[in-house]
Amino acid sequence: MKLDIYEHFHPDEREFVDKAWEWIVHAGQFHESRLTDFLDPRQTVILESLANRHPDVQIRFDGGHAEAERCRALIAPDYRDLSSEDMKLKVLRIDSTDQKFLALEHGDYLGSILGLGIKRSKIGDIHVLEDGCHAVVCEEISAFLDMNLNQVHRIHVQSEILPIEQLRISKTSLEMLDITVASLRLDGIASDVYRLSRSKVVVPIRAGRCRVNWKTEEDPSVQLREGDVVSMQGFGRFKVLEAGDVTKKGRYRVRVGKFV
Repeated sequence: MKLDIYEHFHPDEREFVDKAWEWIVHAGQFHESRLTDFLDPRQTVILESLANRHPDVQIRFDGGHAEAERCRALIAPDYRDLSSEDMKLKVLRIDSTDQKFLALEHGDYLGSILGLGIKRSKIGDIHVLEDGCHAVVCEEISAFLDMNLNQVHRIHVQSEILPIEQLRISKTSLEMLDITVASLRLDGIASDVYRLSRSKVVVPIRAGRCRVNWKTEEDPSVQLREGDVVSMQGFGRFKVLEAGDVTKKGRYRVRVGKFV
């Protein structure tokens, strides 16, 4: 791996960069194909940027639906037709006869699945529905999950494996917040969204617990833009929907959607 490639990525991303570059080299030079586990949006960007350095490689991403956040990637030589390739995605449908399960949230389902010893990379998007949950999973672990997932947050559940074509997706729910800030700095907007003092919100940012567009961001002064997605470990995430209008007092009006 050339050092100039590393310059474009955070040090914490180097392990994935090395792995992704190996996949691309094997596809382009040795005509090997590779189906990855689920990648987050940042890993998708890294993989695409590295693939652009190799003219003989193509990639197909699929997470079960057009707007999927987490996707599997099929990396292959450019002469292959990937449109009909099986991406080996399954739907784990979870429901219960206990009405308490209707109060379960995304984290409850994810925590119970990971509690079975499953790696996060084997799980795609989790859709919490009005009558249960549809989780996109790698085909190779679907039977294990169907057999072993018996409860979620102490509530007894049943499960069933469905083809990916039967996936039902949930709509993203955002809590709208209208704030005014002195600047579009990360720490300024985050402190208002999370209702923390500026000094307190800077601590997790500098500790590497904040991501902007799924990339680790340790600079509290970085400027946010419309469309940016910010997540902070332990505090949730939000999206900058509108930014730029200035009040008579010189402050910026910002509309934020906080994921709930």
